[in-house]
Amino acid sequence: MESVKNRQPGAGSESMIHSDLPLIDLHRHLDGSVRLETILDLGRQHGIPLPAWDAEGIRREVQITENQPGVMAFLEKFRWMTAVMVNTEACYRIAYENVEDAAKEGIDYLELRFSPAFMSKGHGLNPADVVEAVAAGVKAAQHDSGVGVNLIGIISRTYGVEEGWKEFQALFTHRDSITALDLAGDEIKYPAEMFSEHFKKARDTGWYITVHAGESAGPESIWQALRDLKANRIGHGIHALEDPALVDVLREQRIGIETNLTSNVQTSSVADYASHPLRIFLEKGLMATINTDDPGISGIDLRYEYEVAAPKAGITREQTRILQQNALAVAFLSETEKEALFMKKGNTAAS
Repeated sequence: MESVKNRQPGAGSESMIHSDLPLIDLHRHLDGSVRLETILDLGRQHGIPLPAWDAEGIRREVQITENQPGVMAFLEKFRWMTAVMVNTEACYRIAYENVEDAAKEGIDYLELRFSPAFMSKGHGLNPADVVEAVAAGVKAAQHDSGVGVNLIGIISRTYGVEEGWKEFQALFTHRDSITALDLAGDEIKYPAEMFSEHFKKARDTGWYITVHAGESAGPESIWQALRDLKANRIGHGIHALEDPALVDVLREQRIGIETNLTSNVQTSSVADYASHPLRIFLEKGLMATINTDDPGISGIDLRYEYEVAAPKAGITREQTRILQQNALAVAFLSETEKEALFMKKGNTAAS
């Protein structure tokens, strides 16, 4: 793939990003956003047998160089990112750097999601300690960078229902640091309905709900997320158009759709950018947004998704304004917080 970091529009071209609106990423995995330099540094410090010891070598191991046959194959790329999560200090550092990198991208507000079970498995960490370290790293980076951040906890469905309860408890232990609960992993083998009780307790806790659905599985997966988990937003949702009744519900209930263009191409969830349903989502009035998913694995950032991926998907500059407006509308923020974020941009910039 082409080098994409910090890619800017060419001379004389107009940015696809509207500077009078907040730049928001609602779907970014912390554990898929680890710096190459950090992998190498932590690997050296802790004697991790990495497959390469220079940036370009490790890049080939952790970043996508050719499209994968599915989501689970894509997830194999996490291996060396989680391998260096050796202790809570490493988790703190990685969380801090996630926010620092978002600030460098010009992001105004970020919802950063993570699975404490996924992060803790490799080195037998206590998942609750991982949550505490991540929350502390994010809080410190917020203070230093000025980027607004909310944390989304993930239940990794791939580990099963009982392990899901343990992961839920780790998040619940630090519930005031968590804004929402997500369900991620193997969507086909572990359907959302298996986790309905986990998400009922999450709603009772006061958390928002977002669910990975309609990425590997079809419309029924999205129906389950809405019906059984009461999702406020859907992660990916690319198969929604296969069911017109579902499209109507998504539109009428103003359910946010967290679209990830490059990720969906790389997992072969769509054939190419031009085949992505985002343009049709917008034409049908759905609350679609643009996000990065796992920028460290995809080798992209949010600006790339707007400036390069979106045009390849047939998105116009007028439509990116709608996408940015949608992101603010469906963000897990209070109306007062949304207004403050909007005014901060509107008072300092012109489109």
